[in-house]
Amino acid sequence: MTEPRTVVVDGSPVHVLDEGDGPAVLLLHGSGPGTTGSGAWGATAEALRGSWRLVAPDQAGFGRTPLPPGSRGGLRLWTEQAARLMDAMGVESYAVVGHSMGGAVALSLAGARPQQVTAVVAVSTMGAPGAPLSAELDAVWAAPAGPQGAREMLGRLFFDQSLVTEAAVASRAQAIQAGASAFASLFPPPRARWAEDLTLSVQTLEEIKAPVLLVHGAEDRVTPLGSAALPLLERLADVRLHVLEGCGHVPAVELPQDFQRLLAEFLARP
Repeated sequence: MTEPRTVVVDGSPVHVLDEGDGPAVLLLHGSGPGTTGSGAWGATAEALRGSWRLVAPDQAGFGRTPLPPGSRGGLRLWTEQAARLMDAMGVESYAVVGHSMGGAVALSLAGARPQQVTAVVAVSTMGAPGAPLSAELDAVWAAPAGPQGAREMLGRLFFDQSLVTEAAVASRAQAIQAGASAFASLFPPPRARWAEDLTLSVQTLEEIKAPVLLVHGAEDRVTPLGSAALPLLERLADVRLHVLEGCGHVPAVELPQDFQRLLAEFLARP
């Protein structure tokens, strides 16, 4: 895998995994503590790098991308930084794949940059108007540092609990500890306001013209299918939904082959 690099966007460094050749695909990670672009999307990028150029940044406040001075994060910042990152990299058109929080950013970006965004894949997505903060997402955002906090968080993310291995727990605990200072400023309680910040207006959703694929785990408790994905079917002009049985909040990790196949088939559509 190619080593991540740093791209300066509006004077701030953005840490980016830039892998493969072909049409560009921007990959936006979710919001759990310890999340990074390469951690969330490394396996996907490795599998698809022969056909596409996969760009997976650490979004502001995550991994090695700091929050710009005076910023707390939020949908507007993440949307603008994603758009300007692709500008800075000289990419004129691209598909966007977003997981959870990143799904809301992907949809927001499609609304803000209709001439650049060619397609959207929103995975276990946030963004639906009126979607409440689930108890599970509240607990994920509140996960404490240390192995026990990492273990409990991973247990909420996965339907298949065999994926909560000692190696996965240790890796996530280390990542949570490394990013604890920045993450503490992103989603302090009361947390329902941050979930609300990550919702899109009905008008914004209805104005999105790019084709959208929603991918959702049937057993997702963090962003439940009924309140997160189904309402978007009524608001998006060109949308389809694929539900994965026996899958929780992280399809790219829990069912990687199924997810990669769905993603490749959708991105290859004329």
